[in-house]
Amino acid sequence: MNPKSITGQQMYGVMNNVTSEWVPGIYSEIWKRCNDKKNKHISWINCDGPVDAIWIENLNTVLDDNKILTLANAERIPMSDSCKMTFEVENLDNASPATVSRCGIIYVSPTDLSWEPLFETWSKDRQQSKTQVSSEESEWVTQMITKYIDKPNTVNQLARNYNYMMPAPVIIRVTQMLSLLEAVLLPHQQRNEPIDKKVFELYFVYCLSWAFAGLFEIDDRQKFQREILEKVQGATLPQISAQRAANEKETIFDYCVNYETKSWKLWEVPEWQAPKRLIFS
Repeated sequence: MNPKSITGQQMYGVMNNVTSEWVPGIYSEIWKRCNDKKNKHISWINCDGPVDAIWIENLNTVLDDNKILTLANAERIPMSDSCKMTFEVENLDNASPATVSRCGIIYVSPTDLSWEPLFETWSKDRQQSKTQVSSEESEWVTQMITKYIDKPNTVNQLARNYNYMMPAPVIIRVTQMLSLLEAVLLPHQQRNEPIDKKVFELYFVYCLSWAFAGLFEIDDRQKFQREILEKVQGATLPQISAQRAANEKETIFDYCVNYETKSWKLWEVPEWQAPKRLIFS
């Protein structure tokens, strides 16, 4: 749960002033369920969101040696040995020393948590669920990573020489790319239509471009096309003339992959057809 997505009363519970009845909170109900003595399995409660005094100070009795959640209705629920609790936070800027001293801190550096395992997990998941568009899909993914990301040193180049309109960590960009790749491959998967490596590469380059460089302005998009994609040996790119690249500032972002022809297609606004019967209001 994200504790900052709800109020303190919604989280822990509140006494109704009109009926004088106790309205249980979301967290208190989760706590009860996870610490039920009948539970034989390990339960994990993960609070994924910023830690600040507004909500976590109420957990001081949980985090100290007592390990008891005390609610406003005087109910006390002890923590069982089968319950574990974690706080997944970006930083501890707003956490008090009392909170920090009560918890074990694990810091994971972005340089230690690399993006490569995401591709590996994605490929294995598709292999196990039998949703691949080819039996060689996992090998293709590895080859494309080497060709378009590793050899051109794409990640480091983007970090040093390009300006993102909003910050996007590499992990997020890779996640977006895999989500987009899964989406564009879905029609072929639904039709049980296998595709070859050449067509897969079209989709891979399309998704890579939007996920890694979609947050660039036009100038940086042109630079991405010119300095990274076009320098990849044997890259599968749309054929853009020098004149159109200079005058129209045309890049790969003006193209999409046509499902029927399985080739690059210049993106066009669909022609609007007026309805035969139109009620103005």
